[in-house]
Amino acid sequence: MTQTPLPSPSLLRLTGIPYFVIAFVARLPFAMMVVGVLTMVVSIRGSLSLGGLTSAAVGLGTALFGPLLGAAADRWGQRPVLLMCAALNAAMLAVFALVVYTPLADAVVLASAFMIGATAPQVSPMSRSRLVTIIAERMPQAQRARTTSATMSYESAADETVFVFGPFLVGLLASFIAPWAPIAIASALTLLFVGAFALHPTGRHVSVERDSDGRAPSDVSELFRPALLVVVVGIFGIGLFFGASLTALTSFMADRDAAEQAGLLYGVMGVGSAVLALGVAWLPPRFTLHARWIAFAAVLVAGSLLFATATSVITMIVALALVGIGVGPTIVTQYSLGAARSPLGRSATVMTMLGSGVVVGQALAAAVTGAVADGPGTSVALLLPLVAASIVLIAGIVNRIISPRQH
Repeated sequence: MTQTPLPSPSLLRLTGIPYFVIAFVARLPFAMMVVGVLTMVVSIRGSLSLGGLTSAAVGLGTALFGPLLGAAADRWGQRPVLLMCAALNAAMLAVFALVVYTPLADAVVLASAFMIGATAPQVSPMSRSRLVTIIAERMPQAQRARTTSATMSYESAADETVFVFGPFLVGLLASFIAPWAPIAIASALTLLFVGAFALHPTGRHVSVERDSDGRAPSDVSELFRPALLVVVVGIFGIGLFFGASLTALTSFMADRDAAEQAGLLYGVMGVGSAVLALGVAWLPPRFTLHARWIAFAAVLVAGSLLFATATSVITMIVALALVGIGVGPTIVTQYSLGAARSPLGRSATVMTMLGSGVVVGQALAAAVTGAVADGPGTSVALLLPLVAASIVLIAGIVNRIISPRQH
């Protein structure tokens, strides 16, 4: 796992170091959920396609309810929303673990997985929203742009680190304890650390852009502007890539009788991705956000081509390292554009839209790739990450076309 440095000293003074420690651990259960339910269902029920559908059910729940939770946090503050989610999600994770081990129908497994996604605490988007709001309202104007860029880099690197460590931890717990262990640990971490994240003093803060009755000065229709929607599509493509690559990699390793090692191998991509995500804050301003998206998405496509043609574990490791170079900076760029284009008073809503885009893309691709791996086979499944990477690149080109020139 990579070391993730803390953001700027100015922001640290406003929030305190414990905030970043709590927020970092609090997002780990979310990173474990999709991989954890996939691993558990495949191990206990013996079906990769059902495992993919279960992951898709988690993503569907997040897609439908994640933005609503963000809107509720914008309206009434993050604390009550997060406390409710922490309790409900911890309970649903426990229920899911029990259901998978019973002879209950697959439909019950899918329903419980959907509820995991519906109650999932949106820690990463809400942390971004919380920090962006603090920067905008409490820091001098001259420091805001640079600090926001560094904060998006840190947040993305933190996400990448937990999404590397999450599958690694799932593989470790499932291999050495039992398939239910990752879900049980995720339930406990959710209750403890998401609760702590909600109760942190910054959790009381509600944007001053909101009226006294909690309403935003911007209209809901501003959430559907093309300039914002293209970012949602682009980050949805990143989610598709995550889901397709992990599931295809699982099938690739299963063909070699080592399916449980897929999460460990997957970490190769995340390490490079996290390191490059941190480096985005130091890129020169003349290398614009629009250009970064296209450039790093092109690297992602190149790595996906190698991924699709890999015939050995060594080649696969090289491919994963290459795509890691493209993934991290692309995510940072997309979140930076999302923050810049958020309507007044709707920061948490936009961040949860982007976060939900990643999760639903990951879950949908996991379901499709699992079905393809069970049907046509691994060789066809390995092509799907290339399709996802192409979507990311095309969205970046569209973003360049519809966006005004930066000076």
